[in-house]
Amino acid sequence: MRIIIVQYAGDYREAVYRFAAGQGETYHAQRYSVNSVAALTSFAEEVAVLCCITESPYNEKLPNGVRAIGAGCQHPVDFKAIIQQIEAYQPTHLILNIPSREILNWAIKRQLPTITCLADSFNSKNWRQRLRNFQLVRALNHPQIQWVANHGITASESLCSIGVNPNKIIPWDWPYPITPDAFSAKTLFTGNEPRTLVYVGLITEAKGVGDALEAVALLRSKNVPVTLKLAGKGDLEVFQQKAATLNITDAVEFLGLVDNKSIIPLMRSADLVLVPSRHDYPEGFPLTIYEALCSRTPIVASDHPMFVRQLRHRVNAMLFPAGQPQAIAGQIEAIFSDAALYSQISEATAATWHQLQLPVKMGDLLARWVNTTPENQQWLYQHRLTSGLYKQQPISQTSVQLAEA
Repeated sequence: MRIIIVQYAGDYREAVYRFAAGQGETYHAQRYSVNSVAALTSFAEEVAVLCCITESPYNEKLPNGVRAIGAGCQHPVDFKAIIQQIEAYQPTHLILNIPSREILNWAIKRQLPTITCLADSFNSKNWRQRLRNFQLVRALNHPQIQWVANHGITASESLCSIGVNPNKIIPWDWPYPITPDAFSAKTLFTGNEPRTLVYVGLITEAKGVGDALEAVALLRSKNVPVTLKLAGKGDLEVFQQKAATLNITDAVEFLGLVDNKSIIPLMRSADLVLVPSRHDYPEGFPLTIYEALCSRTPIVASDHPMFVRQLRHRVNAMLFPAGQPQAIAGQIEAIFSDAALYSQISEATAATWHQLQLPVKMGDLLARWVNTTPENQQWLYQHRLTSGLYKQQPISQTSVQLAEA
């Protein structure tokens, strides 16, 4: 058995050497992910991870037994070139972490046993998306694609909404060694110091970073004292310049990429966590929300379709229409002027976090698929989306309407 795992970005080789040097994780469960892949070597002749986006091409057997292949591509990825590299490896099994219909169709043509392990959401807002989804669904529903795993219930249901057979879908999640039970609910402090907002994630327009900066400027213009800390990599210079243009440089701190073990303490120390993603960003259910819920710090989030099934306006979060800085500022003002509401939302975070937990962890999913015993095949079948294990909340129209008010 020769297994190849294909992912868009996230340099596996770099992570292995960083951990070997005693350095920390740059995102949640990164070490777990690295070790879960290495564990597959006990079932196979060789396991390889092919990363599409790397600064330069490479092909190297790592100390943990995994072969790391860097395609040396930049965005947008040439999937024909990626397929050539997959073919050169001569795999017997494929684990696909990106929803590439080109790679799926190649695997179907080669009759290659395949599973997806995605972290993506899907919608059909325009004809281009509908056409792409039609082609993707046709590939995912092919019998050669044995299981279609996606991160979280909401993202998994988005696959159903575009036509993927729900009996093939398995919702998966990461393990969470820190839980909200480690923290008490928070209350709103009454001092005169500026209140701290925190954003964690990619520093891009689609993630709503520009909207957050404009909201800070609006609040400052109304003499509402706030500061914003942003942790993550991306278009830092662009948004540093925007902060300067908005005359809020003194209120904004770009922290860059932060060690993951510092994220929950950073959120815990803040007064609010912002999750302002626009609808065009293909969120699953971001780890930022899990981490914010764990910290017990109230969330102010957009009404992204992947959020509104789990977050309820003025119940366990404050919601606003995506892409509207005035609405962000309004929800921040609203919760900062209502100490009881602040405490209520913080209190609700623990129950929300526990409701989001799933029985299937990524490492178990891959190991049970690779080790094809009858017991493991039955386990996968018992954890499909239609198994009855998963209780999903309907979209709260009230949440959206209140957020728009």
